Amino acid sequence: MLDAEGLGGIYESDQVLRSGSRFNDCRMFMTQEVNVCVEAAKEAGVEKIYVRDLHGGGYSILWEQLSPKADYLIIGNCPDNRWPGLDDCEGVILLGFHAMAGTPKAVLEHSMSSATIQNFWINGQKTGETAVEAAIAGDHGKPCIMISGDDKVCAEAKVIMPWIVTAEVKRSLSCFSAMLLPQARVHALLREKTMEAIKNFPNAKPYVVSKPVTVRVERTERVQLPANRPHVKIIDGRTTEVTGSGVEESLLMNF
Repeated sequence: MLDAEGLGGIYESDQVLRSGSRFNDCRMFMTQEVNVCVEAAKEAGVEKIYVRDLHGGGYSILWEQLSPKADYLIIGNCPDNRWPGLDDCEGVILLGFHAMAGTPKAVLEHSMSSATIQNFWINGQKTGETAVEAAIAGDHGKPCIMISGDDKVCAEAKVIMPWIVTAEVKRSLSCFSAMLLPQARVHALLREKTMEAIKNFPNAKPYVVSKPVTVRVERTERVQLPANRPHVKIIDGRTTEVTGSGVEESLLMNF
């Protein structure tokens, strides 16, 4: 499972926006880090690997440069299914993730959208994308076995998943600055941690939140909902709430 803001060489927004002049940084770094992870996992004995690009609209990976050891690349916007193929898998690696919105001095911190969302809660607990994706995997009985990103997201993941293996590829100094490891050291670390995570797989557990699941979203703009969405509860002019049977259902119904 791929995001961009937590990749080893990323530290400012012009690198992660499709319209940014440095967006090719993101595409190259993501593809290179995926390839390291894929090849280490295959070397460690993993039989099948699905690569899910979910940064923005799922358009970042350089398909022509993806390692042939990957079995499938899942790309593009799938509005009814964030994780096609998840039920085929046994475990999940979160690669290139970032800290939740409001985390002090975390590189490019946000939750779901830096442009439109201020805060995000699951069952009353303020949360970020790490917990969201881990909970979706948990609803399918799948554990997250590893996460890579800055020191802030690694610490965030450890709070909810003490068993998870973390690959700290950089240290955040502010929203737009970081202490970066040289790329060769990032790749060596990802290789080492991928193998460690697979070895540690028997100790990993699915992250499961209590059901039903209530997702609350505070937006940066005023709420404007069509009349055909009676399931969405308006809390105030910028905040909505949905309760559903699982995290993914509640998430999708809120947008």
